[in-house]
Amino acid sequence: MNATNHLFSNGNLDETLRHKLGQIRNAVARWNEDRLLSLPDTDVIDLLVKEFSIKAPVLDRGAITVDPVEEGYTTVSQFGETAQIRQTVVAFSVPYTGERNAFMLRPNTWASVFPTATVTGADLKIYWEGQGRDAAAIKQALNTKLNEIEKWLGWASAQISAYNQQAASFIEQEVQSRKSMILANRNLEAEIGFPIRRRSDAATYAVPVKRKTVDLRPHPETSTTVPFRPEPALADAHYEEAIRILLNSRNQLERSPSTTSHLGEEAIRDNLLLNLNGQLEGKAAGEVFNGRGKTDILIRVDDRHVFIGECKFWKGPKTITDTLDQLLGYLVWRDTKAALLLFIRSGTPSDIIPKALEKCREHPNFKREGTHASEFGERYNLIFHANGDKSREIKLAFLPFNLLPS
Repeated sequence: MNATNHLFSNGNLDETLRHKLGQIRNAVARWNEDRLLSLPDTDVIDLLVKEFSIKAPVLDRGAITVDPVEEGYTTVSQFGETAQIRQTVVAFSVPYTGERNAFMLRPNTWASVFPTATVTGADLKIYWEGQGRDAAAIKQALNTKLNEIEKWLGWASAQISAYNQQAASFIEQEVQSRKSMILANRNLEAEIGFPIRRRSDAATYAVPVKRKTVDLRPHPETSTTVPFRPEPALADAHYEEAIRILLNSRNQLERSPSTTSHLGEEAIRDNLLLNLNGQLEGKAAGEVFNGRGKTDILIRVDDRHVFIGECKFWKGPKTITDTLDQLLGYLVWRDTKAALLLFIRSGTPSDIIPKALEKCREHPNFKREGTHASEFGERYNLIFHANGDKSREIKLAFLPFNLLPS
């Protein structure tokens, strides 16, 4: 008789998940303050979500294998005598993905009879033992056992899914709360006005977070932490105002195809600058917005670019790759804001725009989709990272202009 284990019977799944949820606050608290402030919230949250998320097991029935059939014996008692009876042993290996320990823990919903199998790191070992050699009956017995195991996995998966959602929400809340607290303390230090005495361990404190698939350099567990210093950045409200003006300008240009059909990139750029400078008051209009070269619209803080709007005519997918390389060569600071203004004068915009977006997503610096601000019209928000530093994010608004002649 081959040894098998009762699944879902060695501990309580609910208690385990609640205990893991309770570890999140301590995990966030262990992050070094300067390192936490210097990384985008999304990257910190993603790292912690990967650490605390649990993947429920899923059986791969399509990849089941069977070991060579063996001969076995079982002991029976009859009329006070014991005897060894020969029988056939068939061992099936059922691959699975997900968390191995989930096979051991009892979910909130359960039955009185626990399924049995031997769990390894890669598969379940399920044995059939008997005196018959009916292949159809053996396969039916295997399927019956797999159905029972998957029923239990369904109960466990529902709990795990609810936990993952709760953990992600709690992680986001804790990260944002701690960042706000740290920044409030830094502001208080500045208001007090005395020099700050740095702790002796401030330069070497390590972030005790297990890294998985996200590659953020420098590595928080091995690198020296650089004290956080706020960087010049365009406020979101000002950025959105600039985008709003550009979109309104686009609408005006699209409504006047006979006027715009003869305009080149520089002339269209100057038209956009005129509207920006005409609507933004004070320092932003008079000193911040300037033309650079033939195609750039930019905002500068401390002589560094924090916003660039790059204007390009569509000349095929390479237009997007070249323009992104140009933009990313300018933008090197965290939370930098940018816009890619794509002028479409030939072809079909409904075909060109998806191709352009696909090239954006194929760029090696692309990180994820941003929130789509549909209330401002046809606009696509994308998040990129700066060259050589995945923790420094660039927010890019992709704005297509339909300038087809009438």
